[in-house]
Amino acid sequence: MNNPWNNRRPSARPPRATPLPRADAPATPAARGNGDELRLFGVNAVLAAFNQRPQAVRKIYLLEGLIPRMQPLLKWCVANRIGYRVVEDGDLNKLSGTTHHEGVVADVQRAPVLELSQWLQQLPEGPVLALWLDGVGNPHNLGAILRSAAHFGVGGLLLAEGSTLGISGAAARVAEGGAEAVPLVQLPATAEAMAQLRQAGFSLAATLVEGGSNVFAADLPQRLVYVMGAEAEGMDRALAAACDLQVSIPGSGAVESLNVASATAVLLAQWSRSRIA
Repeated sequence: MNNPWNNRRPSARPPRATPLPRADAPATPAARGNGDELRLFGVNAVLAAFNQRPQAVRKIYLLEGLIPRMQPLLKWCVANRIGYRVVEDGDLNKLSGTTHHEGVVADVQRAPVLELSQWLQQLPEGPVLALWLDGVGNPHNLGAILRSAAHFGVGGLLLAEGSTLGISGAAARVAEGGAEAVPLVQLPATAEAMAQLRQAGFSLAATLVEGGSNVFAADLPQRLVYVMGAEAEGMDRALAAACDLQVSIPGSGAVESLNVASATAVLLAQWSRSRIA
């Protein structure tokens, strides 16, 4: 009888762990985990989750060629009776729903989303930068925003009341580990969220395609929340008007605007530059 487990054991492979369900089953929604779990793929995304939250790891599937690089993770799985399985590339395509899995897929528990009051209590004194996402939904844009946010040390990604935005496998892969570095924060109703943020010393800056102050000349506060609009519609006008300042990124006019992920990177860089200027 054929054993579904690969019995070849190169010298780099750690002892076998608890067997997993077959990886060649269709990647149905049920196979992707419940609402408390997230299916990650991509080397940096998986390693970042392991390094930050090893207790969240539930299952690992990987190509044989990645065993040496994943040794710490696999040894931890063995020590903690977490299942891992060496599979073929096609299996990972089905499990992840993409060919961009980089040879590894992991099921992990989702990181908790913080309440605004909880997040504010945990913040350090002094300069803090945060992002309020008003309608951003594209997972690749979210991933790129998280990558830039992690690079510039953003303190939190604030989600509007009623937002269904969350980390997906695609967003985490694009973020290249940034999804583990920036906490998600659930906001209350807009007026209450603004009041709590201002009480904690934050100013809110609406980011507009046009009509705002030149961000490169603006006096940006030490504790700042950039409010970023949706990919197509831009910011809600009432929300923009309620912010403390409105800023825009000047350009040549050759294109209408930057996309939200590119604009976010520029805005974060400008705030960081203003802290050391």
